Amino acid sequence: MNLDVTYPRRKTVTCRVGSVSMGSDHPVVVQSMITEETRNIQACVEQIVALAREGCEIVRVTTPSLGEASCLEEIKAKVREAYRDVPMTADVHHQGSAIAVEAARFVEEIRINPGLFVFKRHGTRGEEVKQAGYDFRGRAEEATVEDLRAELAYRPEEWDAEVAAVEEALVPVIEACKRHDRAMRIGVNHGSLSERMLVTYGDTPEGMVESAIEYLKLCERHGFTNLNISAKASRVQVMLSANRLLVKRMNEEGMAYPLHLGVTEAGDGQYARIKSTAGIGTLLAEGIGDTIRVSLSEDPANEIPVCYEILQALGLRKTQVEYIACPSCGRTKFNLPIVLNEVRNATRHLKGLDIAVMGCIVNGPGEMADADYGYVGAAGGKITLYRKREVVKNGIPQEKGVEELIALLKADGLWQDPPAGQEPRKTTPLGMVGG
Repeated sequence: MNLDVTYPRRKTVTCRVGSVSMGSDHPVVVQSMITEETRNIQACVEQIVALAREGCEIVRVTTPSLGEASCLEEIKAKVREAYRDVPMTADVHHQGSAIAVEAARFVEEIRINPGLFVFKRHGTRGEEVKQAGYDFRGRAEEATVEDLRAELAYRPEEWDAEVAAVEEALVPVIEACKRHDRAMRIGVNHGSLSERMLVTYGDTPEGMVESAIEYLKLCERHGFTNLNISAKASRVQVMLSANRLLVKRMNEEGMAYPLHLGVTEAGDGQYARIKSTAGIGTLLAEGIGDTIRVSLSEDPANEIPVCYEILQALGLRKTQVEYIACPSCGRTKFNLPIVLNEVRNATRHLKGLDIAVMGCIVNGPGEMADADYGYVGAAGGKITLYRKREVVKNGIPQEKGVEELIALLKADGLWQDPPAGQEPRKTTPLGMVGG
């Protein structure tokens, strides 16, 4: 029986953001966004460097006006001087054409939001549809909504005029991106669809997707394809639906652009991490997604470990040790949480290894079969070390277990000393319990 139920990764073209390439031929890229005001140049530099040191590969900076866009040149230079070159994205929103053109002189990517890029209000048509109760699945809660949509619908000449206005504003940005060899992210948000899309499709994933497709077609019309796209929402169900539909629509249009995944406004703490993982991880497991951001209402540096842990759990990037540990039971021969922490503390700086910490011989060799090394409890306060399924050494006193594991890693040429400030703690017999 074939037990392989993994999805193949969706095939995409490559989008280049400076020195970083994203798409199916490349590892999934980790992103974040700084929270400092862009005019506070030194604070921005420090936060960008801190993110890059954590492993962030593209950093987004808010650019709401020409004043902030002009700050990007100095920020880039100071980051390069303080650390190294870090690919940056200028986040452009309202009336963004001139701002985006200026920002493209200095940073590697421009992110525009189709719902806000051409900020032109024609009235309150979209709000009327929302208030009438058009829910996120595109199903009218009241029969009158369909009548209201028909009444407020855009006439063909109105629609064409708005598309022409979008194109007029977008072409200078396209030309600036081509001139400076920049990327563009078309970033659609569920909460900021244009009035035209709200009236036509409702507050739905369909509206998000058609908004994105419209901009992609305009870019292609003008010969620009260094693109990636996002369809984000604060509700996981909406985010999942929008991205799945976006893939379907791109396939229909013969497009294969990389996707940036994220759940917006996830909040903070454990629930925000679970919510983000539910959305991002589900799509990645389906083969969808080429770059990710976990949006937390915390220090943005906290986002990066969550990103890498999602990718590691799905086998998409191996950036740290994978620890396999049993949940412990009455057969366990040592205090498993304490011993697991001792092993982790001693080896957490290594990369690319699977290390199992198992409480007894029953769970040991079988359950840890895929691990590179095993640390298994035995009777009489002893432990046994394994390499794969092979017993390397047994009868080791528990207080010497971590020391012997390090010696084995050194003998196999896999040990590296931890970086300064991350020295392993000395192990003690704290993990011992009665044999």
